[in-house]
Amino acid sequence: MTFNRCARRVAGIGLATVFALGAFDLALAGESHQIDGAGSSFAYPLYSAWAQPYAKQTDVKLNYQSVGSGAGQRQLAAGTVDFGASDAPWTPDVQMKEHIMQWPTAVGGVIPTIHLPGVKPGELVLSGPVLADIFMGKIAYWDDAAITGLNKGLKLPHKKIVTVHRSDGSGTTWIFTNYLSKVSPAWKEKLGFDKAVAWPGGVGGKGNEGVAAYVGRLDYSIGYNEYAYVLQNHMNYARMVNKAGKVVAPTAESFAAAAGNADWKGADRFDVVITDQPGEATWPISGATFVAVHVQPGEHAGRIRDVLKFFDWGFKQGGEAANRLDYVPMPKSVIEFIETEWHKQIKDAKGQALWPAS
Repeated sequence: MTFNRCARRVAGIGLATVFALGAFDLALAGESHQIDGAGSSFAYPLYSAWAQPYAKQTDVKLNYQSVGSGAGQRQLAAGTVDFGASDAPWTPDVQMKEHIMQWPTAVGGVIPTIHLPGVKPGELVLSGPVLADIFMGKIAYWDDAAITGLNKGLKLPHKKIVTVHRSDGSGTTWIFTNYLSKVSPAWKEKLGFDKAVAWPGGVGGKGNEGVAAYVGRLDYSIGYNEYAYVLQNHMNYARMVNKAGKVVAPTAESFAAAAGNADWKGADRFDVVITDQPGEATWPISGATFVAVHVQPGEHAGRIRDVLKFFDWGFKQGGEAANRLDYVPMPKSVIEFIETEWHKQIKDAKGQALWPAS
């Protein structure tokens, strides 16, 4: 997520005064009831929105540094924060090595955005393989048979497609290219997925606003943006054919379907990427953001218990704030599973569970 998007969301919830240097601190110096977190900028506005009412109700404050997912993972490993936050999941090997447990906290989606004169938002339909071929340059014109075959009745021009991608490393690109790697063997072999890849062509824009600016400026272009950015900027977009073969629109419900249909219980340590999930209502380019804590916190057990209480409160009472900020709350079934795993995995120095059994 970009700084600008964070700022907009924060401004929308009246937290601009505490948004300084990508961090907020609602605690007083020396305050004993404080928990410290760091990492994902994508998740920062959500945790900010939860922190204020939670502090009023419990007197437990949250100090969260929006320093990016990689930094959040490093700070947790170094033991300088109570929890780390990341848009890319910690792998099971890393979790075991560092004695940590992660869980997802919210869901969002990545949307193909277009500038195609004469085509209304949501009218164009694309599939994963076609999307991959477009960004690989294999499909060069909008009236290619692969596109028209998905859009019978929609008049598409014989105009060259201009692709737009992120020029900076980003979680949005990680989710987008992870999806393309799942649906296109050629993409997986030649480009793979990461926060930045060796794009075979097209135009690079910095941040969601950079991609949106190019897509808005260039006729017959296609890019990809986060859901909230598409909504807030009224961008034109494509619907997608999902894994079940159904055409779906990007909505909170279709992102929730992706989270609900993911095999969280069958996954190893919540190591789940929710792109290309099953289900007729599932948006295929969905993504989750994660939090992790140490499972044997020793003398810091009280602080980790406070972290668990904070996220339990957010799950159960922070849904409205999440929706207002264009996040999708985790489904109830997933929350129940997360809290069961808290009970099983996170212990104090005497081996007692920090979270009660459900």
